[in-house]
Amino acid sequence: MSELAGSLTDTAKRVLLGRPVRSDHLGHTLLPKRIALPVFASDALSSVAYAPDEILLTLALAGFAATAVSPWIGIAVVVVLVTVVASYRQNVRAYPSGGGDYEVATTNLGPSAGLGVASALMVDYVLTVAVSISSGTQYAASAIPALRGHEVPFAVIVVILLAIVNLRGVKESGKFFAVPVYLFMFAIGGTAVVGFARLLFTGGLPDAESAGFDIVASPQLDSGLTGLAGAFLVARAFASGCAALTGVEAISNGVPAFRKPKSRNAATTLALLGGISAVMIMSILLLARDIGVHYVEDPATQLTHAGQPLPEDYVQHPVIGQIAQSVFSGLPVAFYVVAAATGVILVLAANTAFNGFPVLGSILAKDGYLPRQLDTRGDRLAFSNGIVLLAGGAIVLIVAFDATVTRLIQLYIVGVFVSFTLSQLGMVRHWTRGLRTEADPDARKRMLRSRAVNAFGFLLTGVVLIIVLATKFTRGAWIAIVAMAVLFVLMRAIRRHYDRVARELALGDDPASARALPSRVHAIVLVSKLHKPAMRAIAYARASRPSVLEAVTVGVHAEEVAALTDAWDRLELPLPLRVLDSPFREITRPVLQYVRSIRRESPRDLVVVYIPEYVVGHWWEQILHNQSALRLKGRLLFTPGVVVASVPWQLESIEGQTGLESTRVAPTWIHRV
Repeated sequence: MSELAGSLTDTAKRVLLGRPVRSDHLGHTLLPKRIALPVFASDALSSVAYAPDEILLTLALAGFAATAVSPWIGIAVVVVLVTVVASYRQNVRAYPSGGGDYEVATTNLGPSAGLGVASALMVDYVLTVAVSISSGTQYAASAIPALRGHEVPFAVIVVILLAIVNLRGVKESGKFFAVPVYLFMFAIGGTAVVGFARLLFTGGLPDAESAGFDIVASPQLDSGLTGLAGAFLVARAFASGCAALTGVEAISNGVPAFRKPKSRNAATTLALLGGISAVMIMSILLLARDIGVHYVEDPATQLTHAGQPLPEDYVQHPVIGQIAQSVFSGLPVAFYVVAAATGVILVLAANTAFNGFPVLGSILAKDGYLPRQLDTRGDRLAFSNGIVLLAGGAIVLIVAFDATVTRLIQLYIVGVFVSFTLSQLGMVRHWTRGLRTEADPDARKRMLRSRAVNAFGFLLTGVVLIIVLATKFTRGAWIAIVAMAVLFVLMRAIRRHYDRVARELALGDDPASARALPSRVHAIVLVSKLHKPAMRAIAYARASRPSVLEAVTVGVHAEEVAALTDAWDRLELPLPLRVLDSPFREITRPVLQYVRSIRRESPRDLVVVYIPEYVVGHWWEQILHNQSALRLKGRLLFTPGVVVASVPWQLESIEGQTGLESTRVAPTWIHRV
């Protein structure tokens, strides 16, 4: 039965993940630029789908007139985007190993700064999956009424499916995601071209579906964007719009996945990403202003029509959906293509995190800051444990925040701007250190230019980080900060543990002392009755030729001890039988006390305890057998100078399952002693 279950499990695994890939085929998984762009840039490109929404939603708190400044906020976001992209083009050339911001900060600012960047990035990767999937789920629910009210389970299922696709390998997932990402780029680009063409040649576009509604300003902002409150609102809108920058750093972590020349291909992909994202976000904001999109957080309380509030069941369509409906009026097929492409890209944006998080986790594991298992590649040469860990963390957030983007977005982008800022500071130090030794004039000019770019990037991202913290801290960003701090402390503790273990296991100044053998080996065979498993254990113990060999039983029932003693004498077995007294009918404690007494008398002796164990074919049989052996092994493992040897005996229930049933026959020489 267990063999059948194992075969079915393996078959299901092969169907889902594909055949295992040999380690020497790792080079075949490297990505060309046309595949790397959708793999690593899907997060940043998808931000175009919700960053404008967040800008308009925030500005709407001050009324419709305030939304007119949205293109100017978009320009500020684009300036930051271009600066960050230019800065990261320096990063991927200087540090192509895939450590990204973590490596830059660690090398130039020290381990603590690097660990701070790593904790920020890992939290942000988890949030990227949660936000992207939740946003895509909301798009799907607006298009498919049957999904309304079931967004959370639908989002969880999507996360699981994405994890399975990524477990199949980076190149396979890249091919899977390439078509939807390019379709989204084509859809948004086509919408912009058609929209601006209609504005240019026809003089205008049909109004958005929400253009006829009035926005009710918040009482604290009824005077618009004037005063301190208005300035703070603009800063909040800018901070929300900076969500468009998330995912830019993923390319610096994924440089090893590019084909050669890796650094140049990664830098080119970054330039493409920056240009496409900037054009998209500005096109959406300009078109939204021209067609009069009114987008708010709560339509029932913030929107009115003819002086009356909208009904509670009113469904507010996302900004891109309203733009596509206006641009392609009279051509509903194009509208549905745009809506579908946007919904799909929002879901697939999580794929950037599924590529960045496992790679970063493997580097941290290699450095001893995370469990070593995260540095292990799975059957398909993907970092499977990191993928599973990321999916689990995202599912927890989706369930905890009810798959609501407005709630999750407040936790977002804090981590990524922490990493942006520290990374740029690290690069400034990198170029400064290089200039001290570089004598070539041309090289110095390049380094000075690169340092200027990174210095400007540091100042700009630092300012944005301050704005993000000031505007989002009380609205949920503190949760992300606490998570980063907890992860930072946890990783430091893991590193201390690995360092302590390494010191304990090191050979020291005298390697020969580690090869010294114990003075004697004292072997103990645990016996409860004389049967085939006990005879096998005795045979194996004798074959090891210990200095001292004895059998030990615990005297719980007098009649059983008498029967065992009689059988022992009758068979004339060539080793003594020691009976341990147990007045309280315990088995584990008397054995432990006896083993420890041997260790006290001869501290240099090695004590080997042989324990017969049954190998069973059904799970329920395990409950009926081996419980005493498991408890005893668990206690003996914590006793210094003691080795536990399990001697297996396969029962008939395994017949036909393992191919080992013939080994149940005991060695013939044991009967001739």
